[in-house]
Amino acid sequence: MNQQQLFEQIQKKRSFLCVGLDTDIQKIPQHLLDTSDPVFSFNKEIIDATAEFAVAYKPNLAFYESQGSKGMISLEKTVSYVKSKHPKIFVIADAKRGDIGNTSNLYARAFFGKQQYDAVTVAPYMGEDSVKPFMTYPEKWVILLALTSNQGAADFQFITNNQNGEKLYETVLKKSQGWGTAEKLMYVVGATKAEKLKEIREIVPNHFLLVPGIGAQGGSLQEVAHNGLNSKCGLLVNSSRGIIYASSDVDFAGKAREAAQKVQQEMEHLLTESGLI
Repeated sequence: MNQQQLFEQIQKKRSFLCVGLDTDIQKIPQHLLDTSDPVFSFNKEIIDATAEFAVAYKPNLAFYESQGSKGMISLEKTVSYVKSKHPKIFVIADAKRGDIGNTSNLYARAFFGKQQYDAVTVAPYMGEDSVKPFMTYPEKWVILLALTSNQGAADFQFITNNQNGEKLYETVLKKSQGWGTAEKLMYVVGATKAEKLKEIREIVPNHFLLVPGIGAQGGSLQEVAHNGLNSKCGLLVNSSRGIIYASSDVDFAGKAREAAQKVQQEMEHLLTESGLI
């Protein structure tokens, strides 16, 4: 999927919602535990309930890897289900990979050669040769960690270079643009750092940004949109817990649908206000 196709889906659904499939076996409704694959059963119902409003899904691999081989089977079934039922929905592997070139080649082959992901999150710390292997696959995306939503982001990402006054996340944004175009490269910018989005947009005006942190983490969707929208929307805003755990009872899918629709309606207003739809 290229940038224009992604924007067309945003316009069609009047939404830039990414639903995070952070599925914890300890949090899913009890009645699903009697099924042969509780995690997939949960994901399938969430997908069926929210696909009308979502342009992307983002499974976080830790939630599946923690279940061993059974969890990875659930994940593969989940991704295959999205691609078979909703082939135009963008699927992100939230894996935060990044290693020396040979290893990154194999990571890239795993996500893009063997599986059906459209994008993978990558850590930039080891530099260009750890990122470029992911960018060799046509119409596949790297989503580079830039300014994250967690409290510990301040430990390193705001360190200032004494020579040029740049903060580390700014250096990541500027340096990495030489590794790939806005057709191949996105950035993670946390909603809890939304006040920085205007400055970030000056550095990367044309790139898509994956923005976690609204809902349960307290980020403001309006603030993200006002500071981060560009001429092709340029935002995928992720909500995980606020949607998939809207209820822990048998009505969980219906409540997830309501929560997703509520976010979509707010996004529709923001897109309309910005003249994008």
